[in-house]
Amino acid sequence: MARITLEHEKVGDCQLSVVVTTDAEIHALNRRYAAEDKPTDVLAFSQEEGEEFVSAPGELRHLGDVVISLETAERQASEAGHDLDAEMAHLLAHGVLHLLGYDHAAPDEEREMRQRERAVLAKAGVEAH
Repeated sequence: MARITLEHEKVGDCQLSVVVTTDAEIHALNRRYAAEDKPTDVLAFSQEEGEEFVSAPGELRHLGDVVISLETAERQASEAGHDLDAEMAHLLAHGVLHLLGYDHAAPDEEREMRQRERAVLAKAGVEAH
């Protein structure tokens, strides 16, 4: 799903990390880095925000890290009536789009991000929700 998202967004060779974790761990990360004292489904930590990160010569561009709570993903899949694979695909696409600079703080940003998510999921054969 990460590769499909990157291809859809026409991003060349790069690398990123994906971490699947618990509600407790993502809660701690959310509290520390987003000032939100609750678990969440996905967090993205871009290497391209803030101070410029310089890769070693010959190294691939590192976009950053996507962290997904498996417990929250399982709960959301169950509540929405779809399978865990579809939920994880959606969360990973969402996180990668965040690494690429997309956000959903304003209504117009949210519309654009959701449209991109739907397009990526369709390309992967996953029903958007």
